[in-house]
Amino acid sequence: MAPETWLIKVKTALSHSFDSVRPVSAAKPKLLKKSSFKSKYVGVLAFEVAGIMSKLLHLWQSLSDSQIIRLRNESISLEGVRKIISNDESFLLSLACAEFTQNLRLVSKSVSRLSQRCEDANLRAFDELFHEFAESGRDPHGWVLTSLKEIEAKHKKMERYVTLTATLYREMDELSVLENGLRKSLNHCNENEASIGKDQKIFELQQKIFWQKQEVKDLKDKSLWNRSFDTVVSLLVRSVFTVLARIKLVFGIGQCVPCLSRSLSTSATVYPSHQNPSPCELVNVPGPLQSSKLEEKKELGTQFFESNSKLLKPPTSTLGAAALALHYANLIIVMEKMIKSPHLVGVDARDDLYAMLPSSIRSSLRARLRGVGFSASDPLLAGEWRDALGRILGWLSPLAHNMIKWHSERSFEHQNLVPKTNVLLLQTLFFANKEKTEAAITELLVGLNYIWRFDREMTAKALFECNNINNGLLNLQKPS
Repeated sequence: MAPETWLIKVKTALSHSFDSVRPVSAAKPKLLKKSSFKSKYVGVLAFEVAGIMSKLLHLWQSLSDSQIIRLRNESISLEGVRKIISNDESFLLSLACAEFTQNLRLVSKSVSRLSQRCEDANLRAFDELFHEFAESGRDPHGWVLTSLKEIEAKHKKMERYVTLTATLYREMDELSVLENGLRKSLNHCNENEASIGKDQKIFELQQKIFWQKQEVKDLKDKSLWNRSFDTVVSLLVRSVFTVLARIKLVFGIGQCVPCLSRSLSTSATVYPSHQNPSPCELVNVPGPLQSSKLEEKKELGTQFFESNSKLLKPPTSTLGAAALALHYANLIIVMEKMIKSPHLVGVDARDDLYAMLPSSIRSSLRARLRGVGFSASDPLLAGEWRDALGRILGWLSPLAHNMIKWHSERSFEHQNLVPKTNVLLLQTLFFANKEKTEAAITELLVGLNYIWRFDREMTAKALFECNNINNGLLNLQKPS
């Protein structure tokens, strides 16, 4: 929601703003006091804060009952996931939990950085308290929102802030455009003789700028721009704590807040083992920790996140470990297009596809094609190959497309944007078994090779017969 380009453009707008050129007052102490007062407010960091809020809202939505039920009944049940990733439901759910936890951890780091600007000592201690809560479930300041009504109210407030801040960005960008236009007009007038028409244009631009500045000022008052760090961070902190409590609730991990369990539906709890306690049966939240144990608990909280982070490290047998997941996803998508329209595939495109193949697949492909004849004229066999390719693509293609989506949303250029989908790593090729995936790709290549040659032979045969018919007609038309 708040990409880095926002900050660059807004800084440019501010640096060129006419408000920046003002007479310097002789009362320096008053100016310093005013500057100190303004430093308590979010200001240009509003765009970054809006992005953090958007990510938290998206995370919460991803953990809703409907999404968790969908994860349990659809995502981890995908045929491709079961075939080349894992058939272990508990393992797949642990991967989903680990990714949610890791995403929240990254957001919490941004919140921790902002919390250092707060006046409230409790907010400044957010990082320590969050790690403590992650391990023990202790929430001394009651930051976890425990009623659905309260959660919805806070989320609506955050959504309103995000919307207003996005509008503020657009209006500030428009103000920058208008001021640049006025500056160019003034420079042009200085170089040439002024005229009534040009003066009128400059006057109209000045009027537009005046009203645009009023619009920007109003939006600053309503949006995150003029909110204090304490107000903003308090909202973020409570959301971070509540999201972590929700993760623990739906995945049945450790301690969760009893009130949260009662106020939110527990029907979506996904942990598959009946040996694990339900959220409402989890151990009670411990009492206050002794001050001497604070660092120890912080370290334990770190261990909680590290253990989840380790789960996301792909085993050596996977495409993720071999750094081939994205490459194979692109390869599968290219083959999918070729299989759907083999008659449109030229020799050059076929050579380009072969160039994309790693040595391991080239070796297996040569072995599979060894002994295969050059003729591909059996329509029955071509039909069987098309059916087989369709079945393979039916379960392999979704993982490839998910891999592209997941990577594009987390690329450097989009890392500050909010993900538009709920694609998880377990639904991609990242954890796919390398050997099984390469076997499926090889089969696709063998089948593609046959139907490609079949289409070319059928086309050549049709052209040959057409030429024979045309030649026969010409012979009939010749005078005897």
